[in-house]
Amino acid sequence: MFTKAFAVAAAALAGGIGIGILGAKAAEATGRNPGAATPILVISIILAALIEGIFILSAFAVTW
Repeated sequence: MFTKAFAVAAAALAGGIGIGILGAKAAEATGRNPGAATPILVISIILAALIEGIFILSAFAVTW
């Protein structure tokens, strides 16, 4: 049975994995081009907020 708790747990897991991959790729990009550290940081923060927003939507907007 697919419940709201399962949907929220799946969204939390996917969000955590997504932010982990985002952080790894941002660190890799900064390592390759240290001069672009500030723009990479800004983009990473924006994308992390969007990923968290998707999780919050799934946690509160899903009704079953």
